[in-house]
This record gives sequence, C-alpha cells and structure tokens, in this order.
Amino acid sequence: MLRSTGDRVVIVGGGIAGALLAKTLQNHADVVLIDPKEYFEIPWANLRAKVDPAAVERTVIPHTDYLTHAKVVTASAVGIDDSVVLTSIGRAVAYDFLVIATGRTCTRPQKQSDRLEMFQRDKDRIDGAASVLVVGGGPIGVELAAEIVIKCPGKRVTVVHGGPRLLKVMGPRASAKALEWLRSKNVTVLLDQTVDLAGASPDGSDGTRSFTTSAGETVEADCHFVCTGRPVASGWLKGSFIEEHIDEEGHIKVDDHLRVGGLKNVFAVGDITDVPEAKQGHLAQRQAMVVSRNLRLLVKGGACKEEKLHRYKPCPKASITVTLGRRDALAELPFMTLIGHIPGAVKPRDLFISRTRRMMGLKSSRPYGNMPRAM
Repeated sequence: MLRSTGDRVVIVGGGIAGALLAKTLQNHADVVLIDPKEYFEIPWANLRAKVDPAAVERTVIPHTDYLTHAKVVTASAVGIDDSVVLTSIGRAVAYDFLVIATGRTCTRPQKQSDRLEMFQRDKDRIDGAASVLVVGGGPIGVELAAEIVIKCPGKRVTVVHGGPRLLKVMGPRASAKALEWLRSKNVTVLLDQTVDLAGASPDGSDGTRSFTTSAGETVEADCHFVCTGRPVASGWLKGSFIEEHIDEEGHIKVDDHLRVGGLKNVFAVGDITDVPEAKQGHLAQRQAMVVSRNLRLLVKGGACKEEKLHRYKPCPKASITVTLGRRDALAELPFMTLIGHIPGAVKPRDLFISRTRRMMGLKSSRPYGNMPRAM
C-alpha cells in the first residue's frame, strides 16, 4: 500500500484535466497520478494525427516527461473508500485529497509506442482506402471527415449521423453551415440514419465491405471510423461512498468549488462533472486550475476557511470551434456563426499543440522517436 503523507493528493485519470492538475500541484503536495496509460494525450489533435504523422510526435507525451516530482501508478482505479483508491493491479493508494478526472470511457493501449502505432495504422488505412465511412456527425465525426477530404480530396467520404442535423452541441445555423461545407467537398452526409455495424471489426480494419443504414441505404467503404459519443467513465464508482452524488447520466455532482457533494477533500474535474457547460478541453483545463489553487490552499493552510476557496464559474455560452482541415474552421460565437478561413486563422494550424506543451512545461516540439523513459 502506498501510504499517505498528510498532504497526499491522488488524481485518478491522466487526461487533459488530470494531467494539468498533477503538473501544477507536483511542487506543492505529494502528488500521485493513477492512469491506465503511461502517457498524456492532447485530445483535440487526435484527428489531425490520423492523417499527419508529424502531429503525433508532439501529442502523445509520457507522464514522466512533465511529472518530475510526482508518482505515477500505471493502472485503472477500480474502487474507492473514504481514504484509499483501489487499483486494477491490486495496489491500494491512500489519499488525503482525492480528485476524480476519469472523463469518458475510452480504450487506449498502455504504452506510448503502441499508441503511436495505432495512429500509424489509422493513417495507413486512410491512405489505402478509396472510400471511408464516418459513423457519427458530432464534432469528432465532422472534424475527421474534414481532415480526410482536405488531406486526400479524391477519396469518397460518407458521414452517417443518427440525428436530424450535424453538430447537436451547436446551433442550427452552425449545423447548416457544416453540412454545406462538407457537401461542397463532395462528402456524402446521411442524416437521421444509423448504421448496422454487426460483424464489423471494432477498429474498422476489416477491409472493403457494404454497410446498411436504418433507411435501407447501402454504403460501400474500404474502412470505417466510429465517432459517436462515449459514456462518462464513472461506472467504477458504483457502490462507493460517493455513488449518491452521481446523476442518472453518470456525471458527478459538484459544488462551486468543484468538490463532490460538498465533501471537504474530494474533487472532480473535466467531462465527468455535472458542470452546466460544453465538455471542451479548454474548459476542463480551467476547472483543473481552480482545483489546483484550492488544493494548494488546503494543503498549505490545513483548515482553510470556506470563503478563501476559489469558485468555478461555468461558461454555458462558451464559444465552440470545429476545425475543418488545416485552413478552415466553424466557430459559433455568442453573437454570430462564422465558417471559413477567418475562424480558421484564429485557431492555430497546430491546434494549440505548442501552447498545450508549454502549459505542461515542455518544449514546443520534440525529436521523432523519443520514447518514454523507463519507470
């Protein structure tokens, strides 16, 4: 058992929020990060990485590269009590403060090298395909379709979406603009339809085949990618002492300080929270910074007065930007919706990769093939 030290902060989940929180706290507390992966991944660069290997080199980062004064336990959390986190490798990690940042369910390989190989396989599949099926018309599906048609304009790309319009997280005007943009690039978009994926390979690598939609249409594709929403990763908390603070959709109920159910030493950040705002990476980072400041007060001052704790102000009308290849983007602002080069110029062509790396205390780029250090 990894025993607590009085200022032990255990962070469960090494995604965009958990990783930043661990980075900012490591010099102020005894930080332990529990994550099933050996690396942190910049999520909004994933789709570019499927078509551009150069992007991959900078977006999959070993935890040990930025956590120089923290411990990393490479395992999944499988349960908690009021003082200990139980892990999938049978190791118990005691905590004084707990932060839950497990986001959404997602299967990723443990090792960085295996994750890089996944991106390369996806690129090879796209390169070798004359036709690609994208299942799901949310931000991920729209951005992936855009990346493919801009990188390889000769490919036949079909997007099948179960809703009446694309990009449900945005308004109808943005949805219409996205549909018009995709169709202008010869992307076939089928709305209000689902796809029967029975028998299809989970990773979409089963070669050319025919897919049948719920409307009876047939889509021929050499490879496919599933870009539908994933459930919140809170199932491992079932039966725990915080189960009563989980809503019907699996989100954890937090207060203004991002504490779980008002508990003094348990926090949650990122997609797993019930904060009323869009689930976007930059907002998860804002949440992480509020919890970081609060934990520094609590660790330093012990019984910190309630009024000194920082409050998180949700952004229910935060701007949403969907990248459409290297040059274009779709931006929904509080006062207008824009598409094309102008919003594309606002969002850097490297998709904020350099800025994110600097936030993590890393150089903006790294040489190819620099693998993680042994743990």
